[in-house]
Amino acid sequence: FQLKKVKITYLNSASVLIEDKNVKILCDPWLDGEEYFGSWGIYPPYDFRPEIFDDVDFIHISHIHPDHCSSSTLSKLNKKIPIVIHKFPEKFLRSFLENLGFDVIELEHNKRTKLKENVHINVLAADDCNPEICGKLMGCNVLEKNYGTTQIDTLSIIDNGNEVIVNTNDCPFPIAEKTSFKVKQLYPKIDFLLVGYVKASSYPQCFDLDESEKMNEAVIKQEKKLKTTLQYVNLFKPRYFMPFAGRYTLTGKNVELNKYRGEPELEHAYEYLVKNIPEDKSKCVVLNHECNFDISTGKQSQEFIPVNFDEKSNFVSSVFSKQRYEYEDEPIPSEKDLIKLLPICYENFEKVRKSINWSSETKIVLKINDNSYAVISCDGTGYKTCSSADIKNINQFLMMTMDTRLLNWILQGPRKAHWSIADIGCHITYKRIPNNYERGLYYCWNNFYSNNYN
Repeated sequence: FQLKKVKITYLNSASVLIEDKNVKILCDPWLDGEEYFGSWGIYPPYDFRPEIFDDVDFIHISHIHPDHCSSSTLSKLNKKIPIVIHKFPEKFLRSFLENLGFDVIELEHNKRTKLKENVHINVLAADDCNPEICGKLMGCNVLEKNYGTTQIDTLSIIDNGNEVIVNTNDCPFPIAEKTSFKVKQLYPKIDFLLVGYVKASSYPQCFDLDESEKMNEAVIKQEKKLKTTLQYVNLFKPRYFMPFAGRYTLTGKNVELNKYRGEPELEHAYEYLVKNIPEDKSKCVVLNHECNFDISTGKQSQEFIPVNFDEKSNFVSSVFSKQRYEYEDEPIPSEKDLIKLLPICYENFEKVRKSINWSSETKIVLKINDNSYAVISCDGTGYKTCSSADIKNINQFLMMTMDTRLLNWILQGPRKAHWSIADIGCHITYKRIPNNYERGLYYCWNNFYSNNYN
């Protein structure tokens, strides 16, 4: 076998272009605009020119989250490019992509598949997805059927018969640990590892904690995530690895939350990783937008230029802070409009609660407006609406507050908006007494909407 020239071009966040001579694979493209209803912005700004991707042979999408599957980006790409995805039990991702006009190729779990010439891809589901581990508070169970196990995220292996690239996407190591050991057995020699370094979630920045608590929780969150990055590198022992899938900045009215996120900048993650992983074992690679790394030669097209954080701060203040969210152009719904949606929402919530045989004394308090709240039981005793004065008498609760225009979308059903996307996008403010995570609560709450998903 004649060695081919393999290179990886970093585009933005989790978006990379993998090339092997005559084969180009675009992975998880988010290259245009803001996502999560407009709250996630790209910095440094990316100059998206759809036409430069016309010669791409395949697009690979790991999962449905909009920073990996951006409708704004995909709508502008050439629809003749086939998209490769995992064969998920639920077909939401496939339907979404087909509705955009793409042909979709579904791959069985752990089946090495030839794409073109000698380039193969193998996609494995990161099973046992636990929101407590991944940090995405609401989970993603709108796409799952069994409480306790999911197939939401995936990791992939692309090889040309000689060089092997492993892409872990958003899979936290504790979730994908079993799958990762399997990958290591199948591919003992790994040349390049794409590995995440942030735990994108709403905690602690969206919670009703004092500033010192938020900062402390942010530090803990950052350190935990970076340690899981080390676990990946120490397991796979790649020749090279690149921290990625972490470049995003909160925009609009949420810009002040950025400092509490506990998600390191790429530059800070790089410092941590090179300090903890000797270069003679695995070399850390960081790239700017549209710069590439040649795996065959071990050289990159341009030396990395760190972000100037003063310039970023000015950009956030002058540009991102003025960003309007998609729902902010909607009319404000009346209290009556929201309350009339509650009966079916509660019915759907109850069906799931009973199906997993879960109950709790915790009350879910959903703010309708300044004077009206919906209080939903988690033990089958129903729901009620009440005033702010009545809320003071509840001792164990999870309170959620958000823009009523977004709330109206979510209550209408997932095809309009979904709790998990609102959560990841930091559009919900939480107050939790006591400050404990109840997985069953969030699992069931994901079904608190009025229309049938299917």
